[in-house]
Amino acid sequence: MGKQAVEWLAAAATDPQACKREWDHGRGTALLAAGRYWDVLSVPDRLGLLALDILWREPLKVPGPTLVDVTAGRVGFFLPPDPVSEWVGCGVRHVGRGSWVAVPPPYRPAGRLEWLVPPDGTGALHAAGPLERALRRATGTLAVLAPVSAEPADW
Repeated sequence: MGKQAVEWLAAAATDPQACKREWDHGRGTALLAAGRYWDVLSVPDRLGLLALDILWREPLKVPGPTLVDVTAGRVGFFLPPDPVSEWVGCGVRHVGRGSWVAVPPPYRPAGRLEWLVPPDGTGALHAAGPLERALRRATGTLAVLAPVSAEPADW
């Protein structure tokens, strides 16, 4: 699966060979065009990690490729391109056609970027419906937890 995942991911680059060289001998990340093979839904890390945990609970269903930027505190879910979709939420960003995404190779982290679920090379992505449901559920959970973890109010 490793070589197949590399080929699938590098196909989104303007120059797949240069992309693979950058992964192996450069800084370890490559800028790949969104909107052709996949879009990315980027969300704050707490929301994204909780949503991914919810998605893992589906029996016999492995979530699609999911990337974390530990420095920016963001989780990116790779899903099918959809130029007309509108994702709404606090801190939610839909990255599609005309945008670029920094991506490490599927076989190791690179600096601040790491695959939580690396691509498997088959082209499997997150389905929008289950991802939306997981994000809604995670948002509800975080809304309940927020008052518990909030600072005490000054009286």
